[in-house]
Amino acid sequence: MSKNSKHLASISLAIMGTGFLATIPFQGSIPLGLLHGGFEAGLVGGLADWFAVTALFRHPLGIPIPHTALLPKNRNRVTKALVSTLENEWLSKESIKVKISQIKITEKLLPVFEKQLHSPALKMGMKSLFKEMILQADIKKLVPFVEREIKANLSLIKISPIADLIVKQALARKYEEKAFDFALEKAEEWVSKENQKYELGRIAIKALDNIELDGILQFALKSFRSMINEEKLGSILQSLLMNALKGLQETDSLNRAELLNQLRKQLTALSDNKSIIEELENMKETLIEQWSPSEKIAEFLQKYQQKLLDIVQEDTFIDEYILPGLTRLLNKLKEDTATLDKIEGFIQKQIAGLISENHSKIGNLVKENLDKLDTESLIEMMENNIGKDLQWIRVNGAVCGFLIGIILTGFKALI
Repeated sequence: MSKNSKHLASISLAIMGTGFLATIPFQGSIPLGLLHGGFEAGLVGGLADWFAVTALFRHPLGIPIPHTALLPKNRNRVTKALVSTLENEWLSKESIKVKISQIKITEKLLPVFEKQLHSPALKMGMKSLFKEMILQADIKKLVPFVEREIKANLSLIKISPIADLIVKQALARKYEEKAFDFALEKAEEWVSKENQKYELGRIAIKALDNIELDGILQFALKSFRSMINEEKLGSILQSLLMNALKGLQETDSLNRAELLNQLRKQLTALSDNKSIIEELENMKETLIEQWSPSEKIAEFLQKYQQKLLDIVQEDTFIDEYILPGLTRLLNKLKEDTATLDKIEGFIQKQIAGLISENHSKIGNLVKENLDKLDTESLIEMMENNIGKDLQWIRVNGAVCGFLIGIILTGFKALI
């Protein structure tokens, strides 16, 4: 409370009291009688208002007069009334929501964000954020997820188009001829071995013995069988096979050309062979199921994590990779009123929800702060904030009483 206003109230009361006492001996004089009546009424008015103002905060003169010291006695009720007024009238949910709904939050945030986009503080903050995000990535938890995704995507790959592509590339590079020549070379190596003629002869003799013919053919076969042994027959067959293999190795051989042509036809039709494609699909699924790449995936993720950290730590990372994208996004967002309206609606909805959930905390906060103050501190705080006006009530009471007293005294004198 202002000391000047408090002193002024006391001075006004003192003036009324002094004037009342000073004019008592001169009541016979009309002018002094009017002054006496004015001072008397001013003294009464000033004392009455002093009593009323003092009774709000404490007992006047320390006497426990009923219905005085109103604030200390009714502190809880006053607090509840104040809290209720704040929550239900001054700062009600509806009034706060209406006020906030009048604020275009996105229009205010976009210029601020655009202004701060290239600030060093924001760049450092973004760099720290990206670094923390990378470090918080749990490799052990990511490995099973990545493995499942890789296997799932491999399972979606169809063998037929891959087989067709492989065949086309093989034919374009003449791999069928190389494979054919390789097979001929290996066959020639096998046939040319010394012990193979005995094996060939044994196989041929066994085959001849199992042949059953009629009549003269059977007789001729037995005669041929008696003239030849395993070694001779094996040598003949070995020689025949060697000549046949050498002939197939000649580039101008018709047999070679025919065999290669048939091989190419079979390879070209491979992707349309359902049984082979189905078998390859089953083989693919089995290989995928048995494949366990978790260690390699973990190793790859760890290397990639470190690589990302190195990239983020570079001074040019934010300027080259992040800010251009954010700038384009911001410019596009400024032109997209529909999206801005959606964002505005979302923000307003979230704020409205927060207000609904936390509105009671306003009153609780006021009540907690008031409860922290003892009664004397609360009274002192109120007197300091509204005491000036209360003291002017005392001054006004004395002045108004003085004027009314003069009027009433003059009226009595006239009557």
